[in-house]
Amino acid sequence: MNALQEAQAKLVAKNAKLAEVYKEAGDSVDLSLVKSSGFDQLNDTKSRVQRINEMDAEINDIAVEVEGLQLIAKSAKDTADREKLFNTAVNSVVHPDAKGHDGLIINPRTGQPVNTKSIGQQFIESAAFKDGVACKEKEVSLNSNLESKTTFSTTAGWAPEDLRVAGFVPDAQRPVQVMVANIIPNIPTTQSSYVYMEETTFTNNAAETAEAGTFPEAALALTEQSVTIRKIAVNIPVTDEQLEDVAGISAYLDSRLRFMVDQRKDLQILVGNGTAPNVRGINNIVGIQTQALGADNRPDAIYKAMDLVRVTGQAFPSAYVTHPNDWQPIRLLQTADGVYIWGSPSDAGPERIWGLPVVQAQAQTEGTGLVADFQNYVMIVNRSGIDIKITNSNEDDFINGIQRIRATVRFAPVITRPAAVCQVTGI
Repeated sequence: MNALQEAQAKLVAKNAKLAEVYKEAGDSVDLSLVKSSGFDQLNDTKSRVQRINEMDAEINDIAVEVEGLQLIAKSAKDTADREKLFNTAVNSVVHPDAKGHDGLIINPRTGQPVNTKSIGQQFIESAAFKDGVACKEKEVSLNSNLESKTTFSTTAGWAPEDLRVAGFVPDAQRPVQVMVANIIPNIPTTQSSYVYMEETTFTNNAAETAEAGTFPEAALALTEQSVTIRKIAVNIPVTDEQLEDVAGISAYLDSRLRFMVDQRKDLQILVGNGTAPNVRGINNIVGIQTQALGADNRPDAIYKAMDLVRVTGQAFPSAYVTHPNDWQPIRLLQTADGVYIWGSPSDAGPERIWGLPVVQAQAQTEGTGLVADFQNYVMIVNRSGIDIKITNSNEDDFINGIQRIRATVRFAPVITRPAAVCQVTGI
């Protein structure tokens, strides 16, 4: 047994002990009823809650160790593919280490220096800004012996020049969360579909055989599976004057269009319904497992979902995805006498449950959580990154002085083993 398997087995054992504690405590979480794991030696609720926190901390430490070992194993496996991807990409993108003798970044395709100054730097150094500052610093001297007929003021004199501060206040929008959490591996493809072979028949007839006896016959069969790459797109029209006269407007439009695409992609990865041109999100994959809350408390239901992933899916759960509103009652869970189990209200509290990192994602359907082996059996296949293009050739845009900026991305979520995913419903 290697180090990863040992750590996983240790984590399963620790989880089982904590699950027994919750089971004995019952739906009311009455810790006075718990006898296992040395709880019968503890005389008050505070010490029992402290013991639960210690058990939870042990689970979290082992879970972090497991995640680290998984990353090491995956890194070793994927090294060849990443080197190939790097060698392909190096001829088409600018790298930070591509510098000339003067320290400028050089585009390897054109051989020309790249402007690496920020929008803010370019604005401060612009002639328009400098002229504005110079104007504000002019002083007007008046002879105090002259009789003034009109008071020199902002309304009857020189109106003050006010400059807007840099940047903008963005509209309140759902953030991109699951992708930022990096719980799902991303892989590239050059195809219009992701095609792979799935082992759909595995008959193991291995058995003890007498000398000269007939060897039992096994059976294996593979089935080709295919997931179609889909596209998310958006565009915005902008006048020639807006692009020419406002410093940094191109960067602003570029960043907001990229956010729009990423936000929609984030949603589709979780809840896309699979009807073209939608991708099929993780929640709608055929064959994933389900664990209903029923009469259980929420931690118990999540643990049972983890067991389904382990036993039926023969996988190792790596994260729990939940809507923030569904994490709230877990974070506020209290014992029968009002002690917070997930830590004092004065503390941030652990963003883990049963050792799994918790990803709070507003794109996840409220009332339904996801437990899955995201590292091994869930992936995002990217045909392209976000592609930004601009043109004035659409209908009458050219003669109207309008340009259109568009952003697109092509991708597909792929779940190679649906049983490695389990929904927790009714939470």
